Amino acid sequence: MRGHRRVEREEEDRQSHTEMAHRLLVRRIWALSVKDLRCLPASTSFSTSLRSSTTPLSFLSPKHTLPRSLPHTSRREVSFNVQDHEDFTERVINSELPVLIDFHAQWCGPCKILGPRLEKAVAKQNGKVAMAKVDIDDHTDLAIEYGVSAVPTVIAMRGGDVIDQFVGIKDDEALDSFVSKLVGQ
Repeated sequence: MRGHRRVEREEEDRQSHTEMAHRLLVRRIWALSVKDLRCLPASTSFSTSLRSSTTPLSFLSPKHTLPRSLPHTSRREVSFNVQDHEDFTERVINSELPVLIDFHAQWCGPCKILGPRLEKAVAKQNGKVAMAKVDIDDHTDLAIEYGVSAVPTVIAMRGGDVIDQFVGIKDDEALDSFVSKLVGQ
């Protein structure tokens, strides 16, 4: 009888682990933001129907390429997340606007404080400056290339050249001054 209970317990544990893995997978899928869905081909359409689609979608397939932009909306975004090295070159290095690059990490407390304050300072410039956000855990190559050894690190770039930078948190007045200097005011 003990052996039978042990087998039942092991089976329950396996089911529990399987359910936990399933819940984690479902959470990750639901956590996809609109920006993450950029990897879907433009021809992909979504249906609210429970019937199966004629073409299966694979979010994990490496054959999908990232489109470089989303359809134009009336609201201009203050900042954007860098997707890869090519995206960085296109939207930061080759930008006609001056760009603030916010090197941050998800686990960094000061980064979570600085990010919104930096976006606010950039927004005050009414489109005269762009802000790129680079997660150092996702883009270690860019962090190394720009000598980022601590986060948050903010680099000001104009015409592909580094103009200024700072590490750590600054107060709102210092952030406004930093951004204004980049814009040339």
